[in-house]
Order: sequence, then C-alpha cells, then structure tokens
Amino acid sequence: MRPLEVRKYLFDIAQACEMLEQFTSGKTFTDYAADPMLRSAVERQFEIIGEAVRETLRLEPGLADRISGSERIIAFRNRLIHAYASVADEVVWGIVEARLPVLRREITELLSEE
Repeated sequence: MRPLEVRKYLFDIAQACEMLEQFTSGKTFTDYAADPMLRSAVERQFEIIGEAVRETLRLEPGLADRISGSERIIAFRNRLIHAYASVADEVVWGIVEARLPVLRREITELLSEE
C-alpha cells in the first residue's frame, strides 16, 4: 500500500483532472480563448496537477514510469507559474484535448490499486 501522502497527491491529481473535464466540457477552443475566467480556472488546475505530480515523484520516484510525460507535466506547471506570459492558449487547449484523458486514466489506475 502506498503511503497516505502519495495517495493524497494522486487524489489531488484525479480531482484536478475531473475539474478540468467539467470546466471544458462542451467548450471549444474559441470559447476557451474568449473567457478569461475559464482560462484562469484551467491553468490553476494544471498548476495543481504539476505540483502534485512533482510531490508524488519526490515521495515515490518509481511512479515516473507510470505517469506519462511526468517531467513535461512538471515543466508545464513551472512555465504556468514562472513564465505565464509566454503560455499560448493553443498549447493549453491542446493539452486539455490530447493529454488530459491519458493522465486521468493513468491516475485512476494508480488509485484503483489501493
């Protein structure tokens, strides 16, 4: 059984993925680009995901092989935090569409092992 702290971070990732899906359900890129509150909410959840992935891997480095693109997730979080002005809406939306479903599936699988 994984340590409680690791499970907490995995749960935080799963919850942020769920929120991202709720926020973006039925939305298009045009909707996203035109809505500053939606963009802010989406970016915030990605920040949480990146930080939670970083902490998860700090506590259980072996999970890096089970979370696709874990280093890129952390780097994306860092860019959102430290270089926010250079983040393109198209990049964020592309991650929502292409990478979020994969991450959610992997995290759900890790959580189901408990």
